Amino acid sequence: MRCPYCQYEDTQVKDSRPSEEGTVIRRRRICSVCGGRFTTFERVQLRELLVLKKSGRYEPFDRDKLMRSVEIAVRKRGIDPDYIERVISGIVRQLESLGEPEISSEKIGLLVMKALKSIDDIAYIRFASVYRDFRNASDFHDVIEELSKGITDTESCFDE
Repeated sequence: MRCPYCQYEDTQVKDSRPSEEGTVIRRRRICSVCGGRFTTFERVQLRELLVLKKSGRYEPFDRDKLMRSVEIAVRKRGIDPDYIERVISGIVRQLESLGEPEISSEKIGLLVMKALKSIDDIAYIRFASVYRDFRNASDFHDVIEELSKGITDTESCFDE
């Protein structure tokens, strides 16, 4: 594994342990050249997924991109990062279990919104504002009203 600090090709594993209920291996590594320490995670990937974007183009599914978008939504909300990691793993498992090599970005967004709705209303609204491309304050008002009435567009996540 390449060192993220000095780019040296060979690093040593100092500690390995299962994480996330045994679905991930967490490895602490050290670079023999610069002494830098870092953590890597090893996960099972059931299949390669392609994401169909709204523009019609495809791109490889990127778990880290999904994680970053959720982290932005939950920022400063006091939600345990390990819990968010488990939520992301659950979403990825759902996507992989669909058995489809191509997943629309809309389906991914709906799964994230469904998960965030069960975690935190503010995180849900933050994510929805980007996912639904809010243009003005009335868009926020509409989604807050949906939340207060228990209405969301996540129920039809896989209806087509």
